Amino acid sequence: MNIQELINALNDGRLNDTFSQLYGLSDKEIIRQKARYLNAAEKFSRLFPEQDEIHLYSAPGRSEVGGNHTDHQHGCVFAAAVNCDVIAFVSFNDSGIIHICSEGHDPDIVDISELEPVKDEEGHSVSLVRGIAAKFAEMGVKLSGFDAYTTSEVKSGSGLSSSAAFENLVGNIIDRQFNGGKAGAVEIAKIGQFAENVYFGKASGLMDQMVSSVGGFVAIDFKDPAKPVIEAVDFDFSAAGYSLCITDTKGSHTDLTPDYSAVPAEMKKVAEYLGCDFLRDADEDEFYAAIPELRKICSDRAILRAAHFFGENQRAVLEAEALKNGDTEEFFSLVNESGQSSYELLQNLYSPLKYENQEMPLAIMLSKRILAGNGAVRVHGGGFAGTIQAFVPTYLTPDYSAEMDRIFGEGSCHILSIRPVGGIEIIV
Repeated sequence: MNIQELINALNDGRLNDTFSQLYGLSDKEIIRQKARYLNAAEKFSRLFPEQDEIHLYSAPGRSEVGGNHTDHQHGCVFAAAVNCDVIAFVSFNDSGIIHICSEGHDPDIVDISELEPVKDEEGHSVSLVRGIAAKFAEMGVKLSGFDAYTTSEVKSGSGLSSSAAFENLVGNIIDRQFNGGKAGAVEIAKIGQFAENVYFGKASGLMDQMVSSVGGFVAIDFKDPAKPVIEAVDFDFSAAGYSLCITDTKGSHTDLTPDYSAVPAEMKKVAEYLGCDFLRDADEDEFYAAIPELRKICSDRAILRAAHFFGENQRAVLEAEALKNGDTEEFFSLVNESGQSSYELLQNLYSPLKYENQEMPLAIMLSKRILAGNGAVRVHGGGFAGTIQAFVPTYLTPDYSAEMDRIFGEGSCHILSIRPVGGIEIIV
């Protein structure tokens, strides 16, 4: 389709059903998304005036629900795609150049004849584009060029994994246009992780990419990371009378790399003593029996973090089971347990080097006061700074959001819903 055909489709309501699926049933939200897409179309036209034929793509952010710091130990996680996304307007060509202009960022330009890792690109989005293209090329996919404009509501620092959403978006563009969609959601997630690990230079697990790619509530078992076991869980929190609220506490992520890196490193040291590469393969009873000897070779914090893994790995499985059974009371109890374990054992609610700054513990304390035993609250994502997650009864949501915004600044609290689909091409 061309730009005018898209404008006509937006104006005559042909995308309303798609928008309802991606962003929720609110008429107000659908109108807002129409305006967002029209604005993006106008910017695409200004950036690439010679391009007329366009394709649309969308990839969601994700919310980790259970399994805090379990994936890197080949554990189980429970997570969900959410209704904020990154979208792309794309026009394909034979230039041999991938040219992506993302709102608020410098352009990412990759020559598909030069797909080796570039050291100076590490930590920048262009490395992800190059890495994803390289993996598809390695798979035998014949690539060509394209121009794209992207705009994202998965903001960096929101805890909703903007990087995974971007990787998923680029993976879908390449897979659907040049590979006939043969890779599919699971392989696209693995390709995104490859690009992040090898080209971007971040040793991430696979959870973020997998949930963004698959969509909905997803239970994932990473015992064999090459062949993760994935199960979709169908549950409608809105119908059950709850909202998913993510609050950005505005804590700084600066200089937190050592804190993040220490978690898998310490867990791995315990696993190695138990004769394993990862804690998933260790025996929990042997772990507790070995604590006196473990204390001679590793820190008490490492032991506590390993204890968190054993409990959290099981909780992630039980949380999925609770929702499959429609048991919200059991689910919320498990989520609260997860939050407590992350606080006491995993110890990832603030950096020990910045102990004066405890935004997340403050937000959780305030959340518990407002919820008064209803719903649940926990750290969200990797921790140490950033966001918390709360399941809030619908009738309390306006008051909860207002209080979080009052403490942490206007717009800090994001009221979300679960998106049932992952990365897609939007067809008019």
